[in-house]
Amino acid sequence: MSLRKIIRGADEGSRRTFLTGMAQRMLGVGAAASFGPSFVAQALAQDPQGPKKPIVLGRATAKHVIYLFMQGGMSHIDLLDPKPGQKTQGPNTPIATSADGIMLGQYLPNLAKHMDKACVVNSLSSTQGAHAQAQYLMRTSYELRGTIQHPSTGAWCHRMAGRHNNTLPGHVIVGGGADTPGAGFFPAEYQPVPIGDPDDGLKNAARPSGITERRFKKRLEMLKKLDSGFSEKHKQLSVGSYNQAYTDAVKLMRSSDLTAFDIDQESKSIKAAYGNTKFGSGCLLARRLVEHGVRYVEVMSGGWDTHSENFDRLETLVPAIDQGLSALLADLDARGLLEDTMVVLTSEFGRTPDIDEDNGRNHYPKAFSALLAGGGVKGGMRYGKTDKEGREVIADPISIPDLNATIAYACGLPTDHVLTSPSGRPFRVGDKGMPVTEILG
Repeated sequence: MSLRKIIRGADEGSRRTFLTGMAQRMLGVGAAASFGPSFVAQALAQDPQGPKKPIVLGRATAKHVIYLFMQGGMSHIDLLDPKPGQKTQGPNTPIATSADGIMLGQYLPNLAKHMDKACVVNSLSSTQGAHAQAQYLMRTSYELRGTIQHPSTGAWCHRMAGRHNNTLPGHVIVGGGADTPGAGFFPAEYQPVPIGDPDDGLKNAARPSGITERRFKKRLEMLKKLDSGFSEKHKQLSVGSYNQAYTDAVKLMRSSDLTAFDIDQESKSIKAAYGNTKFGSGCLLARRLVEHGVRYVEVMSGGWDTHSENFDRLETLVPAIDQGLSALLADLDARGLLEDTMVVLTSEFGRTPDIDEDNGRNHYPKAFSALLAGGGVKGGMRYGKTDKEGREVIADPISIPDLNATIAYACGLPTDHVLTSPSGRPFRVGDKGMPVTEILG
């Protein structure tokens, strides 16, 4: 029996699974790897109701966001909220910075030179002390539930504000795993494009060797024909969005903008400035992507769960962050991009002020820190305060939804605008969080 007859004889679900695999293996569409059969099933079951009228965006001080996420729980006392002279400080010696009155941990000498461009938020607080739940809350503003998948802040920005460059994706995640929150209940076209290794760029983004343009077009026509019946029968918004994702992937394959994913286009001196690390390469890739019009780029860094040998671990972990982030801020500033690009450095929670017998610090959601720069953020300032040992927030507390609402507000999103999930429940970017406008110019 011919392949064509086998396909025609299959039910819609089987055909859909086949088409997913064919797009991955035959068309060479790298973005298709993000949408497996389970994702298709989820997309078909979900059809969020968009706004009945166009969303009116506010004034955006940030056209782009580069979101740097330290997975595992970054120690606030050792990095962004030092406590000189206190027992909780441990062996880490705080250092002065380019901003009056702001000190950082000794592991951040390069970043210290750029604090005139940044705002340190020292009053974050959360109720979630387990990694999965805390990371989900930080990324989505909502608590983890088994009955619904919430969109990440990046997906909200993509959904509500759209793309700057219609050829490139609106949202990219560098170094994130399969469990990283993405489009949630939004249509498939708002799913972020994942980049595993920033040095490899976007894989499978060129036609397979031996496949001519004519043959490639023929296969695309065949795919469209095979899929037409399914699309006609299932006219949900999510099905159209799923097909749009393939169209976008093919458009990107044929575009000169594809070079945005190739950091080898950069000079040796620029690559050296960012550092020969995955995080440094991720920051460089993020700069290239926003330079080409990508709205929201996330760069993930793992290994921050320092239950033992905290200080030895930080000596290994932090230099890549210090170099990569410092180079990113300097590079964006030199290119005139920092004014329009908000850079966020954060983690799911902090680490305990008390140091245990293994020289480690444990999970501590009660008080922790983040750093924001560019995109309208006031530089050289500190917002919020913890007590003298870093245990309690004592001034200007900020919840995780507040932080995400601040990012959204800076991007011009109306934080009170409601979008409805497939189950009919109302949701807002940042949930009930309120933007902290005091840190924005």
